[in-house]
Amino acid sequence: MPTILVIDDNPSVATALETLFSLHDIDTVSVTSPEAGLALLARDPIDLVVQDMNFHADTTSGEEGVELFARIRAAHPDLPVILLTAWTHLESAVDLVKAGAADYLAKPWDDRKLLATVNNLLELSQAEQELSRHRQGERRRRAALEREFDLRGIVYADPASEAALALACQVARSELPVLITGPNGAGKEKFADIIHANSPVRGGPFIALNCGALPGDLIEAELFGAEAGAYTGANKPREGKFEAADGGTLFLDEIGTLPLAGQVKLLRVLETGRFERLGGNRERTVKVRVVSATNADLPALIAAGQFREDLFYRLNAIEVRIPPLAQRSADILPLARHFLPPGKQLDGDAERALLAHPWPGNVRELRNAIQRASLLARGGNIGAADLGLPAARAATTNAGDEPDRTAIEAALARAGGVVAQAAADLGLSRQALYRRMERLGIERD
Repeated sequence: MPTILVIDDNPSVATALETLFSLHDIDTVSVTSPEAGLALLARDPIDLVVQDMNFHADTTSGEEGVELFARIRAAHPDLPVILLTAWTHLESAVDLVKAGAADYLAKPWDDRKLLATVNNLLELSQAEQELSRHRQGERRRRAALEREFDLRGIVYADPASEAALALACQVARSELPVLITGPNGAGKEKFADIIHANSPVRGGPFIALNCGALPGDLIEAELFGAEAGAYTGANKPREGKFEAADGGTLFLDEIGTLPLAGQVKLLRVLETGRFERLGGNRERTVKVRVVSATNADLPALIAAGQFREDLFYRLNAIEVRIPPLAQRSADILPLARHFLPPGKQLDGDAERALLAHPWPGNVRELRNAIQRASLLARGGNIGAADLGLPAARAATTNAGDEPDRTAIEAALARAGGVVAQAAADLGLSRQALYRRMERLGIERD
């Protein structure tokens, strides 16, 4: 049962409120002075305070109540407080509500209005406490991750990013090949760098090769090196990426574009650690940790005969999947602020536009948008117009609009899974959001 503290010098007020609240499964404790109320708050858990504004029969100014409220707010900044008085001063009411009072009711009060206010405040307070606990848990997990691993300065806030990052750090300490999957621009090379930085070969080189950026006839030479005369323009011997990465990590991006001939040689070196340079016959031996990445559907390429199934299973000993930015919306604003140059800041409209945009180009698109806006914005503030984004899909709904699965999941992600908070974000009651979640098959994580 929630507990309400009543601070009022009139015992009959406390009795009436105790009777009213007890009929609705709310526990009530009461004291008759500000000092006793503050002492009880320091000692016992209280969910809500109902306080009088005057504590002596000959005072009507409300100054005692203002002082009490200020002391409660200073000691318990998140505790909801309802102000109750027989002497209503509109100016004082407005000032105290601005200072954080939950409501200001006149005596005699309306039972239905008071109960509605109390229930709403208790529900919101419970949701905020749950959200606060959730965020504290997230902060503890992130702090532990940062203490244990070298995260290479990665910026993240979303639980989906945290899960992928924790997996990457966990598998980094093994020698198994890792396949990083995710869309273009999602940060796969950053994850590869983190895996290398926490691996047994972190003291060795980290060599990256984009397999999709080179012509097919040069891929093998890039990977394995070439002897002089092996191809037109090869005037002298050159080492390949495997030799350069010996004792360290080789990151092969866009592995799905590797030609079949190169796939055969890659499979052999993964299994044996041995290879020959292009045009040579001397076998060379290396010890390299291979991390590969792709945005392609490798099983579909296997079915089409464009990718070797045995190589897929050799590369995919462990898969780390990076979700698209649209599925980790809590990362958007921290990343955007990270990309801002000194002296620039985002206004509220810009932040809302960033959150509403679907980001098909992921982190790369976000970085480019912030860099462009920083260049074009006049002054230090960046507005929504400076971002140059197309008309964004609203993440929340206007009055009368029905939120779809995407909007509901985004609201739940922003609220850390707290349904009451997500419902408020969507302009729905908690029960209405539950009904939509059930209809759409959305489970609360």
